[in-house]
Amino acid sequence: QVQLVESGGGLVQPGGSLRLSCAVSGTIFSINAMGWYRQAPGKQRELVATITRYGTTNYADSVKGRFTISRDNAKNTVYLQMNSLKPEDTAVYYCNVERNFAPWGQGTQVTVSS
Repeated sequence: QVQLVESGGGLVQPGGSLRLSCAVSGTIFSINAMGWYRQAPGKQRELVATITRYGTTNYADSVKGRFTISRDNAKNTVYLQMNSLKPEDTAVYYCNVERNFAPWGQGTQVTVSS
């Protein structure tokens, strides 16, 4: 069973930064593309960013230029560096394996508020 454990969320003021981590186990991490998703209150879950096994990245237009997804295959971990945070970034953030989804983890709460 694939396990996904997100961490690093918290409360931050607009314009601030956070770095999220996703620890992955139960799969061959290095060959899988990974993605970050988020779900805001009253909204559906949306894709935020993806990274392939080769390091190719893609971003939602809403976060492009502000967020950076990366991976460390030696640590089986995916990261999401979030800069210039906005109130509309407030959501629970989740990671998952692209094209081979596992059950969702607990997610990590990001709240951007002044």
